[in-house]
Amino acid sequence: MSFEYPQAVVAADEMVPGAGNQAEEAELVIESDAPWRRTAARFRRNLPAMIALGFLVLVVLVAVFAPMVQPQSPSSTSSLVNTGPSAAHWLGTDDVGRDMLSRLVQGTRASMQVAFQVVIFATVVAIPLGLIAGYFGGRVGGVIMRCMDALFTFPALTLALAVAALLGAGLLNASIAIAIVFVPGLVRLIRAQSLAVREETFIEASRSVGVGSSRMLAKHVFPNIASPMIVQLALAFGYAVGAEAGLSFLGFGVQPPTASWGTMLQSGYNVINEAPWAIVPPGLALLFVILAFNLVGDGLRDALGREQFAMGT
Repeated sequence: MSFEYPQAVVAADEMVPGAGNQAEEAELVIESDAPWRRTAARFRRNLPAMIALGFLVLVVLVAVFAPMVQPQSPSSTSSLVNTGPSAAHWLGTDDVGRDMLSRLVQGTRASMQVAFQVVIFATVVAIPLGLIAGYFGGRVGGVIMRCMDALFTFPALTLALAVAALLGAGLLNASIAIAIVFVPGLVRLIRAQSLAVREETFIEASRSVGVGSSRMLAKHVFPNIASPMIVQLALAFGYAVGAEAGLSFLGFGVQPPTASWGTMLQSGYNVINEAPWAIVPPGLALLFVILAFNLVGDGLRDALGREQFAMGT
C-alpha cells in the first residue's frame, strides 16, 4: 500500500509565516476539507450503509431517551407471565411478568454504553502502543508486541471471561474486559500501518529538515493510518455489543434487575420450551444492530479507500 504526501500538509509547510495571503489560506482550507468531502459523498452513495447508519442513529436516540421511550417500568412485575404480544404488552412479558418492550429499551442503553466505552478504552490504549511499536520500534516496540502476542494466545471469549471474573460483574468491568480483548488486534493494525508509513519518502524528507517526532506523528503518520483504523473501530462497535450480550448471558455483565439483551436472552433460554417467543425480541435486536455496524464499517471502508487526512499542528 503506497502513501502520498497530503497536499494540504505540503501547502502548510511551504507557507511563509506572516505572508497574510488570504487567497492561499482559503485554498488551503478547501484542500484540507476535500478528503472528508469526498469520503462523505462516496458514503452517501452506499444505500445499505446509509440505511444502517440511520437505523443506528435511531438506536442511539432510543438509548439516550430510554426513560421517556419505555412504556412501563422495566422492573415492575404483573400476573401476566410468559405471554405473547398484546395490546397491553406489545412484545409480551417475561418469566416474572415484566414488560418485554420496556426491558428491550433499557437493554439498548446498556448495549450502546458498553459499545462506546469499549471503543474509547481500546483506542486510548492501542493508538500510543501501536505508534510506539511501529514508528519507533526498538526494544520497547518488541516488548509491546510480545505482550500483544501473549494476549492473542488466549481465545477471545476465554480472555474476556477471565478478566471479567477478576474484575467482578458490572457494566464498566464488562467494558474493560471486552476492550482488553480488542486491543491486541488494533495495536497490530496500527503498528503495521506505521511501519509502512515511516519508510515513505516524505517521512525521510521531513526528518531531513528537522521535523520533531511529535509533529511527525501528529501531522504525517497518524493521518496516513486513519482510514483502516476508522473502519476497524466501526466494526468494533458491533463486536462489543455481541460480546456484552455474551458476558451478560453468562452472568458476568449487567446484573438483574437491570435489563440487557444478554440477560433477556438468558431469561428466555430458561423458559424456551414453555415460551419460545421470549428470546425473539433480544435476539432480533442483537442481529439488526450488529448487522448495521458491519454495514456501516463496510461502507466506511469503501468510502475512505486510500484517503489521507491532514492534521493540524
